[in-house]
Amino acid sequence: MTLATSAPSAAPATEPRPKLMTHGLEAWFGDNRVLKGVDMPIPAHRVTAIIGPSGCGKSTFIRCLNRMHEMVPGARMAGRVELDGQDVYGPDIDPVLLRRRVGMVFQKPNPFPTMSIRDNVLAGMKLSRRKLGKSEAEGVVESALRGAALWDEVKDQLKKPGMDLSGGQQQRLCIARSIAVEPDVLLMDEPCSALDPIATARIEDLLHELKARYTIAIVTHNMQQAARVSDQTAFFLSGELVELAETNTIFTSPGDRRTEDYITGKFG
Repeated sequence: MTLATSAPSAAPATEPRPKLMTHGLEAWFGDNRVLKGVDMPIPAHRVTAIIGPSGCGKSTFIRCLNRMHEMVPGARMAGRVELDGQDVYGPDIDPVLLRRRVGMVFQKPNPFPTMSIRDNVLAGMKLSRRKLGKSEAEGVVESALRGAALWDEVKDQLKKPGMDLSGGQQQRLCIARSIAVEPDVLLMDEPCSALDPIATARIEDLLHELKARYTIAIVTHNMQQAARVSDQTAFFLSGELVELAETNTIFTSPGDRRTEDYITGKFG
């Protein structure tokens, strides 16, 4: 059995069920406990920023959401992660199909070096063994590149290697590769940290457009970026979720002194 598609929520319209939800999420690398009982909702069609000092568990948290954490030797987790109310760690869940629904964009752009721009976009389709006719494939390539705000820049050079693009273009190519398989969720692990300010601004503008179609969670070390792009912000510290609130609240009137101390630069 694979993950069921989204079903209408029985919750009131004012409190829809989160797209993703963690219950008591814990994670380890060997004996090192890096997440400590995290209960956190990630609502649909919003951008959730995850902030906190280095080593606080931000990246591990989002890697648990699509079962990438378990790919690390010696890593394990406990608790529950739900996608549309279904436990993604259930025995009947195919992790490969899960990662198609919950895509990941990494810190550094990682186009497949031997592939053209076109083939990079289609790589996810091939990995999921979805067969496409030529015209359908061309439609997927154009749609994904348009969705990543890259089509107009590369439409006449689709056969060129993806590695020939600039760093910012490579990152948008990776986003196109992720959305080509039509995921429900996009996870982003510091996607702008290796980019220049102009490329970063392009990615940030793109996030505002993408949230209409996808649920987005972004790990960022840049608090100004979190303030610019997100609807809600989660502050992690030493493996714990200290505070989760609307972004404006987090940055203007946080409810926990530790959040205020981090935002004001007293540590981190």
